[in-house]
Amino acid sequence: MTEHLTTATIEADPQVPAIRITRDFRADPEQVFRAHTDPDLYARWVGPHELSTRIDHWDARTGGSYRFTNLVREGSERRLDGGEEEFHFFGSFHEVRPDRVVQTFTYEGFPDGVSLETMTFEDLGGGWTRLHSHSLMDSFEAREMMLSSGMDIGVHEGYETLDSMLAEGVVA
Repeated sequence: MTEHLTTATIEADPQVPAIRITRDFRADPEQVFRAHTDPDLYARWVGPHELSTRIDHWDARTGGSYRFTNLVREGSERRLDGGEEEFHFFGSFHEVRPDRVVQTFTYEGFPDGVSLETMTFEDLGGGWTRLHSHSLMDSFEAREMMLSSGMDIGVHEGYETLDSMLAEGVVA
């Protein structure tokens, strides 16, 4: 029996400025893919609990693009970048197909730090899917900025929320 990775592993590649994330979900690959490409679903689960997400633009198709805003939730003590309450992200979808998404990811506060992200959705059988995410940055410094930004909190808390949505049948 396969041991399932219900907590994301986040690894920095020692040879190239890349981050690998691996996480299993009790869902079919189609559901995990949909949760990453449907704007309404994505906005409900992505990021840490103290932030909400507003989709500004979303065209999840090969050649499409996106932009979203993370907003600090009312009453949260979290303030980044000198007290800002909004954080904007954008990118392009280079390839969107049921088993793979390739996209760029850019934080508007650091527009030179574009990462190239590849996600694959591996069917483990028995109603489980393994998500493999590989983010390639242009420098080790950019990678370290990403790792020290608190992205791990967003990854873990976001995927916990996605787990709940999958269990509740929100993602059909």
